[in-house]
Amino acid sequence: MTQTPDPMLQLPPDRLQGALRLISYLLGEGRSAADPDQVLEKMCRLIRAVGVPLQRAASIVQLLHAEAVASARFWEHGQGTRSELFPFNEDSGDGYARSPAADVHKTGEWVILWLPDTPDDRYGIVPDLKAEGYTHYIMAPVFMGIGTAGIFSFATQSPEGFSDEDIRFLRAVLPALAACQEVLSTARTMREVLRIYVGEEPQRRILSGDVHRGEVMRIRSAILFADMRRFTELTAGMSAEQATGLLNAYYDCIVPPVEAAGGEVLKLIGDGILAVFRVGDDWAQTCSQALTAAREGLARVAARSAQPKFDVGIALHFGEVAFGNVGSGMRLDYTVIGRDVNLAARVAELCGTKDEPLLVSSEFRQRAGLEGRSLGKQSLKGLQTPEEVFAVSLSP
Repeated sequence: MTQTPDPMLQLPPDRLQGALRLISYLLGEGRSAADPDQVLEKMCRLIRAVGVPLQRAASIVQLLHAEAVASARFWEHGQGTRSELFPFNEDSGDGYARSPAADVHKTGEWVILWLPDTPDDRYGIVPDLKAEGYTHYIMAPVFMGIGTAGIFSFATQSPEGFSDEDIRFLRAVLPALAACQEVLSTARTMREVLRIYVGEEPQRRILSGDVHRGEVMRIRSAILFADMRRFTELTAGMSAEQATGLLNAYYDCIVPPVEAAGGEVLKLIGDGILAVFRVGDDWAQTCSQALTAAREGLARVAARSAQPKFDVGIALHFGEVAFGNVGSGMRLDYTVIGRDVNLAARVAELCGTKDEPLLVSSEFRQRAGLEGRSLGKQSLKGLQTPEEVFAVSLSP
């Protein structure tokens, strides 16, 4: 059985030194860099420094992301780097199927195209590369331990293209390129997957080491609790897919205004949404942000024309939220607890019984400086002290 020669051993001394410099950077400073764009730019500078006529490069990684399927970083000589997300939609797979990436991932082999002899219909990217004056194009696959895949691509406008020695150099350094890409993309994946499922603040706390049962962090905030009315009744005759679609339509009304106003969605609890607006220097401003989000969310619900229609009640309160790890053994939930969270949830339930879309607690009303119509003191389930609740106008 013939063993493939190690491309590193085939490099002349000057290129060997350049390869070692690049590998040292990628496996040292590069893999812990805060900005992957800078890593790609320095990588390309070090490749050019050994005489490889590199004029364009790309690093693309598959994402575990709610709204995107891949992240791409592009470098062009003299223009620097730029980043792009490929969105998740029904057409997501079409561009990939027409790209060299599909072939390199399927075969595990490099695609090397001498563009003057490559038919325009070989891959979707070929006409664009030719139009921009590129002569030689290379794409190499990267397979990662967590099961995702990536690629590196290299292109030149040199009339002679890449030499055999240039390609040997790229093959020699690719394992280090791949290792650096995997470290950076795995760290990003861990952050994004945690953020998707537990929210921004819990994600930061978990990755900073807050992973032991009983640890609690408290924050002062304006609290928003939204509740879809009659959810059980609305979904009684629906399939699981239809009920999920209804929930997503509801979330699309409430969540974007919360995030646009500076809030953080902490929990999606079936037909309930819990969000907080952290207190800064101005308590009234924080409450104003929460009120703006609530009004905009309810306006979106009212403007929605699709069937089935639904109603939403939103409660606003001001108080303290506690993040804490609860569970047993190796199974923990990073959840939100505290009297003020319970109060907000109970006031949201009153929206249905009082037929009011937006209610606020006395504490929220006082700190926001709001006018409001008192509904009197209400006995709230699980709370010992009655709470005066106010109905608030949906318009500023």
